[in-house]
Formats: sequence, structure tokens, C-alpha cells
Amino acid sequence: MHQRKKSPGGRGLRIVACLALAAASLVPTTADAEATTDVTLFSISKSENRNQVLYAVHVDRECRPVGASPVHAYWQNLERGPTNTSPLLWLEQRAYGLSSQEIEPTRGSGDASQVRVRLRALPERAIMVRTARSGNSCVASATTTVAAMPANMYNVYARLRGIFGVESITLSGRRFDTGAIVQETLKP
Repeated sequence: MHQRKKSPGGRGLRIVACLALAAASLVPTTADAEATTDVTLFSISKSENRNQVLYAVHVDRECRPVGASPVHAYWQNLERGPTNTSPLLWLEQRAYGLSSQEIEPTRGSGDASQVRVRLRALPERAIMVRTARSGNSCVASATTTVAAMPANMYNVYARLRGIFGVESITLSGRRFDTGAIVQETLKP
């Protein structure tokens, strides 16, 4: 999977949000004593522009999720450049945020760690986030049901209608058994 590269945020409220995040990172915690990184899980792309919302899980050097809410979403502002990112604004959390996340107990230090999350836009569909070490790096997957089959979801495409309307949402993933791409289109 891809690792998130951090870059300066946008303007206005996004600058305020970035400053708040920077100030919070100055407070030492036990997690700061270890090297941590973000591993990308999946994206939401939309019909109005090339910008995407990326979902990532924050992991420690053993590839275990870090903190009580390790899965988070942020903008990849492709309209501004390939590495330009910014946090979701408060208002954007309604459409792109998480409604819940629960850390599942692990069976042992060598086993994969898990977090069960739900998107606010799809609260009835649980997504199981699994993290594990693969060689010298961490890998993560976002597993859910796509077209009635268990699949590793990699994208959600939102076809928008008007300013705040959604015409359809298409989930895309890879089947476990064959690796074939499966898609499911939902109409609100």
C-alpha cells in the first residue's frame, strides 16, 4: 500500500486545522517514543474534480494501529499537486468522516491487528481494517462486502448531483478467492 506524505494544508479553516494538529503533536505521548507512520487503505473519488479523500491507518513500527482512533480521512488535493494534502473540515466530516471505529483484540504480537470502522455515508456496512508487517514495511487492507462478496475495498466513487446531492455511490474491491475486481453501485 502507499504511505501518506505530509505537506502543507490549504487556506482559511484548513490552515487553522493544520495549526491545531501541529500544536497537538508537540505534546509528548508514549506513542511519540516510537516511529509511527500512516498506511493508506482506500479512497473516495468523485465526479466533480480530481481531488480525493484518502483513508489511512496510523501504525507503530510493529504495524499495530496507534491510539483509540487510528483510522482517519484527509484530502489529497490533486487539483493543486500530487503531494498536496489537507485535513477534512468539520462540515466535510458529515459526508466523508467515520461514524465509528472499534479496535478488535489481537491474538498475539505477531498476528495482524484489526479495527472495525463505519463510514458516515455507509453506516450499515462495516469495514474491517487489518494491518500486518510485510518484509520491512507495513501493509493494510480494508475488507467489506462488495456485490455480496468479501473483498478488499480500494475505492468508492461518488457521482454527485447538484451542490449537495449524490446520484450514486460505486464500491470497488478485489475478491479474496480470485483477485478479480468487483463493483457494486448504490443509489441513495
